[in-house]
Amino acid sequence: MSAPTQVPSIPPASARALKTVRPRRLPVSDGAPVEVVESGPSLPGMVAAVACHLTVRPILAVGSYIPHMPWPFGLIDFVSQVLLPTPGTVRATVELPHATAQLVRAPGVLPADGKRRVVLYLHGGAFLTCGANSHSRVVNALSKYADSPVLVVNYRLIPKHSVGMALDDCHDAYRWLRLRGYRPEQIVLAGDSAGGYLALALAQRLQQVGEEPAALVAISPLLQLAKEPKQAHPNIKTDAMFPAKAFDALVALVAKAAGKRIVDGAPEELYEPLDHIEPGLPQTLIHVSGSEVLLHDARVAAVRLAAVGVPTEVRVWPGQVHDFQLGAPVVPEATRSLRQIGEYIREATG
Repeated sequence: MSAPTQVPSIPPASARALKTVRPRRLPVSDGAPVEVVESGPSLPGMVAAVACHLTVRPILAVGSYIPHMPWPFGLIDFVSQVLLPTPGTVRATVELPHATAQLVRAPGVLPADGKRRVVLYLHGGAFLTCGANSHSRVVNALSKYADSPVLVVNYRLIPKHSVGMALDDCHDAYRWLRLRGYRPEQIVLAGDSAGGYLALALAQRLQQVGEEPAALVAISPLLQLAKEPKQAHPNIKTDAMFPAKAFDALVALVAKAAGKRIVDGAPEELYEPLDHIEPGLPQTLIHVSGSEVLLHDARVAAVRLAAVGVPTEVRVWPGQVHDFQLGAPVVPEATRSLRQIGEYIREATG
């Protein structure tokens, strides 16, 4: 993955503001993460799990044997354009050096003027698919519950581009917010699934240049590319979406994309965020299903973050599917989860 890139020069007014940093309200971790098991699942949650087990998991099982076929990965985000936003939602396209982003405000949320909080959202989709359209309902809900604009990045996707290039796009979006006047303690990094990987990797890149965002929120996060720990986890039998072979396919696609990008004269290296956990990372909230295999990544990340003094909380939702927040408002636990995340964001940036 590419080396850390310096944040460009900050306008003088913003530079002066950095001299007075608001103290964090949450205490330093005592070395152990907080884990809360939520109630559920509700009937809609159980129906969603059964539906995914009968449809999504078989499709991924078949596709995992032929991952390098020219599958129409972009179709999901294209079709998702039919998802109409809540009336009164404001959306604007932001041009980044190599990608685009969408700045979203739910009805009643004040503009992104650099004076309050803002969320930088990195969508999931296995680095392969999805975008601002497929995640519009989640982003709109977060904007509403966090009372904040949300900048969601349409980063470059594999297999045409590498994960390192996707991370560069996310970093460009962060720099866009900084140049707009936002200070690090006003910015929350958030992401689901593969977007959780990008959020943590971005936080680590920013840490190397002295930037610490207010918080990090990860939803059903993929935080480790290594496939063996997930394939050995008991939830590989209960996950409603992912068969074991899916992780073989993902690693193969990520590695092939990385091999095509040359960084400092060598192919891009695969980066493992969980191998680079250090003190000073942002306080972290993780929401994850108790039945999905990515529960492994969530718990390992929580233990390692808390061990270095990062306040970390994990909320486990029994019986839900991976990324069940996409089911809001039909699945009540999805709405409850997003509301909790919004409250956390307000607390971290209050």
